[in-house]
Amino acid sequence: MNERLFMEINDFARATPWLHTALSGYAAYGVVLFAVMLLAGWWIARRRGSGMPAAVWAPVGMLLAVAVNQPLVAAVHEPRPYTTLPGILVLVDHSTDPSFPSDHATMAGAVAAGLLLVSWRLGLLAVVAAALMGFARVYVAAHYPYDVLAGFALGAVVTLLGYLLARRPLAYGLRRLEHTRLRPLLGPSTADAAADEHAPALDYR
Repeated sequence: MNERLFMEINDFARATPWLHTALSGYAAYGVVLFAVMLLAGWWIARRRGSGMPAAVWAPVGMLLAVAVNQPLVAAVHEPRPYTTLPGILVLVDHSTDPSFPSDHATMAGAVAAGLLLVSWRLGLLAVVAAALMGFARVYVAAHYPYDVLAGFALGAVVTLLGYLLARRPLAYGLRRLEHTRLRPLLGPSTADAAADEHAPALDYR
């Protein structure tokens, strides 16, 4: 089924040359969009004065998920589709890296899960962006569908489980920073809020 799904998407790619540039570009450089969404998550948490532990954890969880993925990729060592399936349409530069699980999908799944902890609206937007990233990686023949699904699952699980463990230490650390010069990065403040010990406390739940 994995190979059959891949071939169906590859046939779709052959039939849609007008999508090649857009999806190839997104498959390669869409990570920039996820970085922007992580910044947006921090900005949303800062403006409303709550959710900052999740906003801080989201990029950390993403990096942790990608790091956890590396030994799995090496252990499974699945060849890329273009190395085993002759005659397919390939829209990506060949790589010697193994295929399962997908690093891009792991990153996208981790960011989507992390941003869902910050804001449902932004999180749902990230889920859509992640789904498009997964489809694009298969569309350009860089991965099989199961590579992408496994990456999504791994990224989400590492981020969510990690946050359960890290939330309290993060909240404690942020409270310690609240009356330092970093306070303007944590929540709404006046020009001198960083030096005002009576500034309203932020919600770190």
